[in-house]
Amino acid sequence: MPDITQIRVSGFGGQGVILLGALLGEAGVVEGRFVAGSNSYGAQARGSGCRSEVVFSDSPIDFPHLTTADILVVMSQGAYDAQWAEVNPETGLILYDTSQVTPRAGIPVRRQIGIPAVDRAIKDLGGTQTANIVLLGALLEITGLVSPEAITRAMEKHVAERFLSLNLKALKLGRELGRQAHG
Repeated sequence: MPDITQIRVSGFGGQGVILLGALLGEAGVVEGRFVAGSNSYGAQARGSGCRSEVVFSDSPIDFPHLTTADILVVMSQGAYDAQWAEVNPETGLILYDTSQVTPRAGIPVRRQIGIPAVDRAIKDLGGTQTANIVLLGALLEITGLVSPEAITRAMEKHVAERFLSLNLKALKLGRELGRQAHG
């Protein structure tokens, strides 16, 4: 049986959900892993529901869509409420933005970890635009899904040069927050 990790990133359009998924997928490819991904969003790109799904495997992927999320990264309360039940109860991780999501107590998920992504992006980086990358950094620190080098290479490919420095700072901040949250 191949080792498969299924990740869903969810929020609303304009939060960088699709970019976060693209960066994860690209970093997996950089590391030579088998990766599949898909994105979906509502009729309005900005403000409506949005999600990105990435599947990592150590062998070719037969079915490129999620069946049960091993990891759910949520950036809005609506996404959390609609999708927490689709996380693997034995091994699952829900990573959420504490300024956007109030988690439910007692749900059947192994771990729920909150990161103050929006709050810290505003305080440390001057705006909310990089909160997705702060969450990405925390995710990588907590899970070790891909290496910092691979995600940096993915960012160099997918993030415009004029925003790269800011996004690398957001990634570093997220990794620090992930270390603190993970203990």
